[in-house]
Amino acid sequence: MVPRKFVPHPFAYHQELEVCIENLTNEGSGVARVEGWVVFVPFALPGERVRCRIYRNHKNYSNADLVEVLEPSVDRVLPQCQLFGQCGGCQYQHLAYEQQLAWKRRQVQELLLHMARMEHPVNEVIPSPKAYGYRSKITPHFHRPKGGEIGEIGFLRAGTRNAMVDVKACPIALPPLNEMLTSVREAAKAGSYKNGATLLLRAGLNGVLTRPDAVVVEQVGDMRFEFLAGDFFQNNPAILPQFVGHAIAEAAASGARYLVDAYCGSGLFGICAAPLFDEIIGVEISETAVARAAQNAALNQLTNCRFLASDASAIFAQVPHQGAETVVLIDPPRAGCSEAFLQQLFQFRPRRVVYVSCNPATQMRDLALFAQAGYQLGVVQPFDLFPQTKHLECVMTLDDADSSQA
Repeated sequence: MVPRKFVPHPFAYHQELEVCIENLTNEGSGVARVEGWVVFVPFALPGERVRCRIYRNHKNYSNADLVEVLEPSVDRVLPQCQLFGQCGGCQYQHLAYEQQLAWKRRQVQELLLHMARMEHPVNEVIPSPKAYGYRSKITPHFHRPKGGEIGEIGFLRAGTRNAMVDVKACPIALPPLNEMLTSVREAAKAGSYKNGATLLLRAGLNGVLTRPDAVVVEQVGDMRFEFLAGDFFQNNPAILPQFVGHAIAEAAASGARYLVDAYCGSGLFGICAAPLFDEIIGVEISETAVARAAQNAALNQLTNCRFLASDASAIFAQVPHQGAETVVLIDPPRAGCSEAFLQQLFQFRPRRVVYVSCNPATQMRDLALFAQAGYQLGVVQPFDLFPQTKHLECVMTLDDADSSQA
């Protein structure tokens, strides 16, 4: 049946096309052109000829499902997960890992060019030491029980907003999580839930924890961290020392004596950087996160760290140092930095900014404002914290063009 709101141009509903894939989007979909019209085909790779089926037409592009790969790419590999293509968690299990890295680098380059209007070198993506079995946290969920029975427990089905895929094991999760997942699923099905729920499995040095308020212990380099299982903490421990180490090395290379760790969370970057600076000031809106960061500084016997719960409208008001003596490290959420935050940052005028982002698109949007404010882009270093998925982290170094470098 044709959906009521389906637009029948330029293709009919479920019309099948044979197309050649030219590119990949940063969402992981293959890009084809039919007489200049763009068609997005998930799970198709550049260089492939595929048969696809149209399911939606927009004003200037169409979406299609992959029906058959007629001529496969030399880079196509066999996915390790039987649910790949159904589960929405992974987008790249069918693509050789070296090529995942190459395409992610290319996507950063294209975002730089099209969003920030910059032609600038991008370093090769630093790979994860583990391409599978790396995630230290998973959050399977289920919908409201029907007739007292819980249905699928897992993750969203690819291309849908609400449909679930039942996941009994996840190949990108750490093995201890999968070992625990069976009993967690059984306990959920034996429980009495009136509504849907999200389950939690978080691995740390102290085992697998399933309560959001349980304390996780993690080690990053020489530093030990404690945080609540339900709180944010980077969840690929294998690459964390290298990832954090690069950001801190870029900050220290500025010659600044002081580091402000904005969006500091539980203190990951600031605490790891503490031996290289006279003082670390972590700034965070969340009072509970600030308390946890202070506890982590004490846990590591650091005496040069202060963590402040600061209002968003006056984020640098309690920072006593001059911007010329300070480097600011920012790691905002996926939405990027607010314009109000950036204006305060530019007024504070730090010598260098190290911008860590899990969403290069919003990072490049913000980069244009940095350029307008007189900051020059230096090293652009992507990291693959999330193999087999469309996600990546990117660390950019930005210097105040007017600041003297020590």
